[in-house]
Amino acid sequence: MNWELPGQLLLDLAVIITVAHLFGAVARRLGQPVVIGEIVGAILLGPTLLHGELTEGLFRAGARPTLQLMADIGICAFMFLVGLGVDRTLLSGQGRLAGTVALSSIALPFGLGTVLALYLLGSHPASHEPVFVLFLGTAMSVTAFPVLARILTDRELIHTPIGGIALAVAAVDDVVAWTLLALVAALAGGADDPWMLLLALPYAGSMIWVVRPLLAGLVRRRAAAGRSSRAAGAAVLVAVPAGVLLSAKATDLLGLHLIFGAFLFGAVLPREGAPVLRRRALPWLERLCSLLLLPVFFALAGMKVDLSSMDATAYGELGLILLAAIGGKFGGAYLGARANGVHARHATVLAVLVNTRGLTELIVLSVGLQIGVLSRQLYSLMVVMALITTAMTGVVLHFVYPPEQVRKDVAGNGTKLRTDQGDPARP
Repeated sequence: MNWELPGQLLLDLAVIITVAHLFGAVARRLGQPVVIGEIVGAILLGPTLLHGELTEGLFRAGARPTLQLMADIGICAFMFLVGLGVDRTLLSGQGRLAGTVALSSIALPFGLGTVLALYLLGSHPASHEPVFVLFLGTAMSVTAFPVLARILTDRELIHTPIGGIALAVAAVDDVVAWTLLALVAALAGGADDPWMLLLALPYAGSMIWVVRPLLAGLVRRRAAAGRSSRAAGAAVLVAVPAGVLLSAKATDLLGLHLIFGAFLFGAVLPREGAPVLRRRALPWLERLCSLLLLPVFFALAGMKVDLSSMDATAYGELGLILLAAIGGKFGGAYLGARANGVHARHATVLAVLVNTRGLTELIVLSVGLQIGVLSRQLYSLMVVMALITTAMTGVVLHFVYPPEQVRKDVAGNGTKLRTDQGDPARP
């Protein structure tokens, strides 16, 4: 037995947690989402700083498989929380507006991403060109639902009409993006047996129409039997982690990435048992993710980012990536909102908000690197794009929708967005 490995692993974890906390605190002080600081700190632990000497000195090869396992568990837990946070009632009463903005904010960046991919093939040749084109379009279309919710909360927009629409749009964007990414992973040949991929749709159907009703029935029976809150909480503590990991393993066996199973389990979990779940299971799961598992994921993702050798060509490609990502999202959301008669100011706010990418984009990019669709250089440029688009959201939002305007709109408009004619926007 290698007695040095546990000590090395503990040292690595201590460094990762400390760096994530320090840089996250700095980001918070600057008015940015904590995830921005955590990603920047992770990048500085990688080869970008000191040409990789720091990385090799701190993170020995023997400890990395264990760190990777922790990172995989972390993103499974995070994706479960994302799936659980997809509130189907968000579209209630505003389905047409949210649906139009969501589809347009996906279609335009996806189209620009595919065009950019065709150009980048000249300098970043891919073994599966159609898969590369599809992946880049998907990566441009992502909106980070959890980070967006955090920004809306910090800006006191979470319970406003604009906040509700933005969350609904982000929820639809997330579901479509994960579906597209699942298709990319399948086309990239992730399965040992390609025929296993045919079981993906039946599996998703069984989760929606078989597993979810069974779980809902179990919750109702426990409530009817008068089970104590303690007993119910204990059952939840066992059932939820087991269900997440088993669902993740199932999609992994089908040739998809394990994150899809975790997301699907969270999405189909019945909301009838949500009070017990949120009281007993979610607090410790969220803390474990934010304090330990996700920082490990950030650190490993940062080790794959190398910005030390960027030249004029790389900066030019980064500019094109930012143009397609920001312009596509902004233009798509703005045009979709204006097509529904939303006032120009509110349409602009929506367009700014849906440009938030954050951790969701980082997970998408990590999957692309893992399945061989992205090169290390292009992966690094895309991570920078994710950082810039997330960091700019709060800054731009302060100018286009200052706090005094928020208070004025809420006081004057009630619970509806305003149209150009001054009437509430009809759903």
